[in-house]
Amino acid sequence: MAANQGLKIAVIGGGSSYTPELIEGFILHHKELPVTELWLVDIEPGLRKLNIVGSLAKRMVQESGLPITVHLTTDRREAIAGADFVSTQIRVGMLDARARDESIPLKYGVIGQETTGPGGMMKALRTIPVILDICRDIEELAPDAWLLNFTNPAGMVTEAVLRYSKVKSIGLCNAPIGLIKQVSAKYNAAPDRIYAEFVGLNHLHWITRIDVEGEDKLDEMLADTAGYSAKNVPAREWNPEFLQSLRALPSYYLKYFYMTDAMLEEQLTSAKQGANRAEVVKRVEEELFEIYSNLELKEKPKQLEQRGGAFYSEAAVNLMRSLHNGTNDIQTLNVANRSILSFLPEDASIEVNCVVTKTGPLPLPLTRNPPMAKGLIHAVKTYEQLAIDAAVTGDRSLAIQALAHHPLVPSVEVAITMLDEMLEANREYLPNFFAGKEAASAAAE
Repeated sequence: MAANQGLKIAVIGGGSSYTPELIEGFILHHKELPVTELWLVDIEPGLRKLNIVGSLAKRMVQESGLPITVHLTTDRREAIAGADFVSTQIRVGMLDARARDESIPLKYGVIGQETTGPGGMMKALRTIPVILDICRDIEELAPDAWLLNFTNPAGMVTEAVLRYSKVKSIGLCNAPIGLIKQVSAKYNAAPDRIYAEFVGLNHLHWITRIDVEGEDKLDEMLADTAGYSAKNVPAREWNPEFLQSLRALPSYYLKYFYMTDAMLEEQLTSAKQGANRAEVVKRVEEELFEIYSNLELKEKPKQLEQRGGAFYSEAAVNLMRSLHNGTNDIQTLNVANRSILSFLPEDASIEVNCVVTKTGPLPLPLTRNPPMAKGLIHAVKTYEQLAIDAAVTGDRSLAIQALAHHPLVPSVEVAITMLDEMLEANREYLPNFFAGKEAASAAAE
C-alpha cells in the first residue's frame, strides 16, 4: 500500500489475549506507523474471543480518535490481500494441545514444556504446515508484505518459512526486550542507552555483553543469581560459580538444560497438584476475557502482564516502525544465519542483534561467542532442522531422529514410545503424518 494511503496490517490469531497490547502500540506510535486498516483474523472456534478482543480494540481506537478501521474476520485471504505487514500469533490446537505437550513427556521422565523438548517439537509439527499455508496466501495476495512471526517455537517457524517459502519473514520474541527493560529499571537508564549482545537460537541464547551508557555491567548482572526470568518458566536461582565460569547470562529457558533434574522435579510436583502451565494460562485467559468484555474498558488492562509473553507486542510494533521508516536501529531478531555462527548452516535461523533497515534486518557480527555454548547450540539446531523437515513432509523417521537427538531425551526407546503417544494425541492436527494411513485404511475397508 502506498505510504500516503496508510498501512494495512493483518494479525493472524487476532483473538489472542495479547492483541490489546498490540493495539496500544499502534495507537501510541501512529505517527511513525500510520496504520489505517487493521484486520484481526481468527478461525471459527476462536470467534468468541475474536469478537470480545475486537470489540475492545474498536473501543481503544475510538477513544484515541485515530483514523484506524478495525476489521474482524475469519476470511484470512481477505485480510492478507494488499497487506503491508502480516503478524502471526497462532496456537494450533489451542491450550488443550499445549496441556498435552506439557503432560505426556512427564510420563516418560522428560521435561514437558511448550517450546522446549518433545512438547516444542509437537507444537512445531502442528504449526509449521499452517504457517506455510499462510505464506502461500501472502505470496499470492501480498508479495511485498513482511511476515512478522511471534508464533512459537518462533525460531523453528521462522526457519521453516525461510527454507520453504518466498515470503520476507522475521521471527521475534519477548525475551530480549524483557531483558532490556530489566536492565533499564535496574540502572535507571533509557533503553536506547543499553546494549546487550545475544548469541544463539530462540529460547536458547546467551547474553555475552551488557553495556549501560558505555559501561560494562555483565559482572554485576551475573552476580544476580536469580537472573532474568519469565512467568512461564519456574523460578530457580543459578549456581553463582557456574555463572561466573560461563561468563554469559543464560536465557531462562536454558534452565531446562543446565538444571534438568530440578526443573523436572518441579514440573512433576506441579502436575500432581494440577498446576501445569497450560491450566494456569487457561485461568488467566478466562479472567482476561471477562475483563475485556467490560464495555466501559477502553485501554489495555494491567492484568495482561500476568499472561507471560509481556512486551511481545511492543517488540512487534518496534520492528514494524523500523522496517517502515528505515531507522537502522538495533533489535534482537530471529533471522537466517548467513555465517554469523560459523558452525551452523547458512539458512539456519538464529537469534542475534540486527540493524533494521528499510529492506530488512542485517545481523551483526558477534564480539563474544562463548565456546562452551557451541555444542548445545549445534545439537539443538540439528534437532530443529530434522523436526522442521518432519513437519513439512510428515516423515515419521525424521521425527524419530529429531526427538532421539534432542539433548533432553534420554534414549531412543523413550523417544520412539513417547513420539507414538504424542503423534496419536495430536492426530487431528497432523494430516501430513496420518493422511496416508487413513487413506490406506479406507481403501482396505
